Amino acid sequence: MRDKRFADPGPTTGSGVITAKILRPGADNRAWPGWQAQTVLNRMTETFTIAHLTDVHLSPVAGFTPRYWNLKRMAGLLNWHSKRRGVHSRAVADLLVADAKALRADHVVITGDLINLGLPAEYVSALEWLQAIGPPERVTVIPGNHDIYSSLHGDAGVTRWAAYMGGEAETLAFPFVRRFGPVALIGLNSAVETPPFAASGQLGPDQIEVTRDLLERLHDDDAIRVVLIHHPPLAGLTSARRALKDVKLFQRMLEKTGAELVLYGHNHKPLLTWLETVNGPLAVIGGASASAARLYKNDPLAQYNLFTFFKSEEGLRIRQIVRGLERPDGPVVKLSERVLEKR
Repeated sequence: MRDKRFADPGPTTGSGVITAKILRPGADNRAWPGWQAQTVLNRMTETFTIAHLTDVHLSPVAGFTPRYWNLKRMAGLLNWHSKRRGVHSRAVADLLVADAKALRADHVVITGDLINLGLPAEYVSALEWLQAIGPPERVTVIPGNHDIYSSLHGDAGVTRWAAYMGGEAETLAFPFVRRFGPVALIGLNSAVETPPFAASGQLGPDQIEVTRDLLERLHDDDAIRVVLIHHPPLAGLTSARRALKDVKLFQRMLEKTGAELVLYGHNHKPLLTWLETVNGPLAVIGGASASAARLYKNDPLAQYNLFTFFKSEEGLRIRQIVRGLERPDGPVVKLSERVLEKR
């Protein structure tokens, strides 16, 4: 029986994702089963490394039957066949995953847009891809706007990936927390169904408020807080058509709570932005598409990030290594390296 301290799940979207908060703001989140059940027993001794991939847009696009025809998907299918199909390659995404495994990343995070038109067959294929990467205790995913795309007429949608999002299909809600020793992954859902030609997102006041509560309590636990979101979480990083609608509210919350790292996708471009917070500068990092086999507009070829956390009595250091393709059909190589230090 659900603990009565928990808020009842709210209505779901057409893609089956609970959008309401799972806890009342101010509740003791450490009593939440999702906090404890996702705590992996391995502990970080000297380092912990996260591989961050995003916007893989797995192909092929399959299962576009009349039941799922609408203007949104028709426009998306036209865009896929005329532009994106020649850019995104599952083989390239697999190459980057194999590279991360070879370098012994402790955990893989994927910040959304695993698929393209939000079709049932795509969710099934993406789940198989996730399972090929590793079990849920080694992989975390959050949805992007292409994962919650348009009406699914009751299909399970992204809840098929629930084990990789900190829960089970029946209880999936956001935000979720997954603990790996001192590292805490806070997964958010900024994806909502939008009209044709729009790719905006929204968190909603409940999700932002619960995230605030989680970040404060995790800070009290001396956790390394890594926030995962699909849409750019700061104002001015993308156009209004593609932006997070409540980005200013979310940014103000981050300024008041702080975190150790924020990772996002959506723009298909690598970018580091520093946000001043109550706990000092916060690195907010966007990733390039992890499946781009050729150049498209101003987007780079496929890349992914490796973040290694060094925690000692002297404090926390985060090393970022960017790896990816220098040329189409080339091998995965190191593109850059830096240490994210408090300024």
